[in-house]
Amino acid sequence: MESLFNFNDIFVFDLANNHQGSIEHGKNIINEVSKVANAQKIRGVFKFQFRQLDTFIHPSHKENSDNKHIPRFLSTRLSRADCQVLLDEVRKNGLLAACTPFDEESVGIIVDMGFDILKVASCSARDWPLLEEIADANLPVIFSTGGLSIAEIDDLVSFFDHRGVDYAIMHCVSIYPTPDERCQLNQIDQLIKRYPAITIGWSTHEDPNDTVPVQISFAKGARMFERHVGINTDTITLNGYSSTPEQVDGWISGYQKARVLCGDDSRPASTQLEIDAINGLKRGVYAKKAIKKGAIIERDQVYFSMPCNDGQLSSSEWKDGTIANAAINSDEALAGTAIQLPEVPEHSHLKNALHDIKALLNEARIPLNSDFEVEYSHHYGMARFREVGAVIINCINRSYCKKIIVQLPNQKHPAHFHKRKEETFQVLHGEVSVYIDGHERILRPGQTCLIQPGVWHSFSTKTGCIFEEVSTTHYDNDSVYKDKSISEMAREDRKTIVDHWGRFQTTHSDDIEENDA
Repeated sequence: MESLFNFNDIFVFDLANNHQGSIEHGKNIINEVSKVANAQKIRGVFKFQFRQLDTFIHPSHKENSDNKHIPRFLSTRLSRADCQVLLDEVRKNGLLAACTPFDEESVGIIVDMGFDILKVASCSARDWPLLEEIADANLPVIFSTGGLSIAEIDDLVSFFDHRGVDYAIMHCVSIYPTPDERCQLNQIDQLIKRYPAITIGWSTHEDPNDTVPVQISFAKGARMFERHVGINTDTITLNGYSSTPEQVDGWISGYQKARVLCGDDSRPASTQLEIDAINGLKRGVYAKKAIKKGAIIERDQVYFSMPCNDGQLSSSEWKDGTIANAAINSDEALAGTAIQLPEVPEHSHLKNALHDIKALLNEARIPLNSDFEVEYSHHYGMARFREVGAVIINCINRSYCKKIIVQLPNQKHPAHFHKRKEETFQVLHGEVSVYIDGHERILRPGQTCLIQPGVWHSFSTKTGCIFEEVSTTHYDNDSVYKDKSISEMAREDRKTIVDHWGRFQTTHSDDIEENDA
């Protein structure tokens, strides 16, 4: 489900009971931590905790309780009016406000006061009466996972999905402070894999001076972060898991450094500095002995050495069969108009695309066994394959048929219909635009469309895509193309069949080149 609230890159500062029941101390914490957040230019969220203590605590435990939490809750009690003063201070500093309710009555108060986010504490993640109230509040929700099994997290995800709640998940370990061996930051990876559409964060209770966990958690994919915050005074000493403003500053700086170190999500273009460094280490191609004009140059006539000068053929560009357009002296560089590289075979366009196709399947985590046939459709020739075409992986063809269709970014397949075959597309990865009788449908992972016999259709993709085709039996020469020149082509002229694409062996080509795949 698409999120309406942007949970990415928010930093939650949990005030908890660190205000010590003092409005002035609470305001001081808010102001000092807000200065850090604003100076660091991050999206800060101050988080409160609400408990209606008159009903939250059993009457027999309001005095001399053996539960260690209850005396602290009672001693730091604030009225609603007091909390409003602190909330106003958060707003004055330009930060968002979140609140954790621990009982149903608190949910209504949070909504009435105008908080931006509801937070579900780990201890409340199985409290279904409270969760029902939270789900009805119509606010974005963050829930923590401390102490939960994966099945219990699944329950909560399903619960919020079914109720249409806009939510995010915090990996959390409910040990205060959390030792290194209990941080379990690999769980961030697992949550991202299990819930790929949900923002995953890290609610942290480790040593406030340690910035390594926030850096690792960002690198693992966490995109929101939470810490308890407070301030030491002559009479107040913070606990071992709460951060002072100075420690918050170091924590966020650690995140900022991790963000710079991790860089782009997609492969960036190389900088000129990097290109120059690599080029400075390239080997150039040199004549081992004098080569006559017009000679076909073979490998034993050249050697590779540094440096590779501007305009010179490099070792990575070398091809057997290079022609000498001029006489080349011994130890002279092969460069410029003195040489002519051999023509590129037409099928090399398909071989080069093969690596991208395999990479797209790997990115989509779609495994294939070794028992399948691959068709390269190249309706306007192999040289234009990346513009017009598709790869069809034939998995099953009986009374039912299954194929996996792969298209590279910006590739399209021309308009056609099938005389006999009915087919359904289901997208597995990427996004595909399907045109059915002139009507465009944009399909994303999980979405399907039915195409009946005799119906004109075509498809294209900007992102690259993989989709399943499930159909009735496939028959050769069953396709009729709107462009008559395609329909008039022999099938083998618009399709290349690959029996074993690991070495690119085609059904109508016996030559196998060891380095092609």
